[in-house]
Amino acid sequence: MTDPALGAEALRERAVASLITARDRTTLLTGCVDGPELTAQHSPLMSPLVWDLAHIGNQEEQWLLRAVAGHEAIRPEIDTLYDAFEHPRAERPALPLLPPEEARRYAADVRGRALDVLEGAAFHGTRLTEAGFAFGMIAQHEQQHDETMLITHQLRKGPRALTAPDPEPAPLFTGPSDVLVPGGPFTMGTSDEPWALDNERPAHRREVPPFRIDTTPVTNAAYQAFIEDGGYDEPRWWTTEGWAHVRRNSLTAPLFWRRDGRQWLRRRFGVTEVVPSDEPVLHVCWYEADAYARWAGRRLPTEAEWEKAARYDPAGDRSMRYPWGDADPGPEHANLGQRHLRPAPAGSCPAGESPLGVRQLIGDVWEWTASDFLPYPGFRAFPYREYSEVFFGPEYKVLRGGSFAVDPVACRGTFRNWDLPVRRQIFSGFRTARSEEV
Repeated sequence: MTDPALGAEALRERAVASLITARDRTTLLTGCVDGPELTAQHSPLMSPLVWDLAHIGNQEEQWLLRAVAGHEAIRPEIDTLYDAFEHPRAERPALPLLPPEEARRYAADVRGRALDVLEGAAFHGTRLTEAGFAFGMIAQHEQQHDETMLITHQLRKGPRALTAPDPEPAPLFTGPSDVLVPGGPFTMGTSDEPWALDNERPAHRREVPPFRIDTTPVTNAAYQAFIEDGGYDEPRWWTTEGWAHVRRNSLTAPLFWRRDGRQWLRRRFGVTEVVPSDEPVLHVCWYEADAYARWAGRRLPTEAEWEKAARYDPAGDRSMRYPWGDADPGPEHANLGQRHLRPAPAGSCPAGESPLGVRQLIGDVWEWTASDFLPYPGFRAFPYREYSEVFFGPEYKVLRGGSFAVDPVACRGTFRNWDLPVRRQIFSGFRTARSEEV
């Protein structure tokens, strides 16, 4: 994240730190497995890890070296190979991709030159360079692909390649199950967060009727109750499309779960373990989240409701950057940055609680909302249509809040994610809401 008040040198330091943090994570994710694992496609839903590695370098070259600095292209012949819109993921293994060592050298070469550009960059003059936007955009892009590569690690077969400490145990949460969010207008989106992406802009007033929202994300234990009550066998809880999806794919539980006698097990990064009852449920698609909410007599929150719960401070009648205020996230606020390879127990991080008393709105699991991915009033694509604009429409549902796999640079109260309602490999969960009688 960047503070709007930062000066040039502080911005430079923040940009350098963000780029280095992202590259350290990329190195970890691509260095913990051998060459064949890097070039293999572990799922048709995902690219080979080596494609992501070179794509990261190619995007950095195009935007920081060519667009910002005006340098000649280093490897113009590979641009189409690493164009995400030119080649679907399922087709990428057949492309003449750079071998792992060559991809590493290319990405390292680009990074060295980019840091040289950053050293002398002026953070003004064009919208691309204002407040270091291009450098922040590239740091966020790399971290987003790091999350994608972490998903690939979860999908790959074989022994565990990654390790991380577990989150601190948390006492059983005994607070209220939901909280009231008062009705009225609030400011949604942003116009002054320097590194915010185009779909987060511009800030605008949104009227939201009063509603209640879960204090924490829905847990594994709560979701198991839905399963045990025959939730996957009862069409009345599902939309027509959702029920067809369940029948067509024989869904009976979240992805990576399997029943073992009277208990549920899950596979997590190469290890099989008992599903922990107090963690937020993970790897559910939008249809599953929506069906659970109906079964519980509730619904998914709209995107506007989610953001109001996450940002609105009634004492100051203002929208904050994060639920806890305007300060950048720390480990006390949220489970972010791949510090852990799992969500923290429900009710964790009380320091990250919103003024209204809602917890874990940032980090742990991406939260499905009821809303389609649509532009805000006054939206303008920048710096390219393919980041957001081409995805707008009813085909995609919005997710909010980030997950344990998201770096703080790519997560804030205004950040918007989106995916198809069938997707389950992503680190997705949800919380429910209900309208309040007035």
